[in-house]
Formats: sequence, C-alpha cells, structure tokens
Amino acid sequence: MFHYTVESPKTPEEAIESLTSSLKEENFGVLWHLNLQEKLNEKGVQFRRPYHILEVCNPAEAERVLSEEPLAGYFLPCKITVYEQNGRTRIGMPKPTALIGFMANDTLSAIATDIEKRLIGCIDKNR
Repeated sequence: MFHYTVESPKTPEEAIESLTSSLKEENFGVLWHLNLQEKLNEKGVQFRRPYHILEVCNPAEAERVLSEEPLAGYFLPCKITVYEQNGRTRIGMPKPTALIGFMANDTLSAIATDIEKRLIGCIDKNR
C-alpha cells in the first residue's frame, strides 16, 4: 500500500494542532499548510469537505536525502493530509518508502524507512 491513513477522534483543527506539536518533537516543521476547502471555495468551487494538506520537512534529513540523490527532491517535502470522511477525521500520508522505492537506492531506502517510522509515530499520537 502506498499510503498510511488512520482515523482520529479529534476535529481536523485539533488533529493539526496536535500533529504539529508531535512533528516538532521529531524535528519536523510544517513548511506550508493548505486549507484546500477554503481555497477551492475562494475560487468559486463548492467543496464541502474539510481537507488540509501539510508539507512537512526535517532539514537535516532533507539535506541527507538530497546529497545522496538530487532527484529525490521530487518527493520532498513530505505531505500529510488531514480531512473529514463520513463524519470522521482521517490523517494520512504517502509512505516515504513507497516513493523512494522508485529510486532503487539502498541508502535512500534506509533513510526513508526511518523517516516513515517517525512520521507514523507522529500520526499515531492522534488516534
């Protein structure tokens, strides 16, 4: 499976606040937060589902990955989504191991495995 997704009892806003705190503990920061529902509505498209896309980065890890293979930047920064589906908050991400798997590089695979484990830990704190 290319993604990791869980349900949370929190509202999307609560989940984002908690997730941001958990990410900081792992030295990840939120570079960008797109409130997709708000942006689409602003553009005249009636999108009713709360849907947030967070781009997150650990600068030291990004430097390691990009020093090993500049093309890996196509997968950076990591994305985490927080959205509602059927009245429940869901938090998910594409797995870094799935994306880096396209590179066929053992060093990058090891880094991706570590990053994935840490990001899943941050997401799981919101279950």
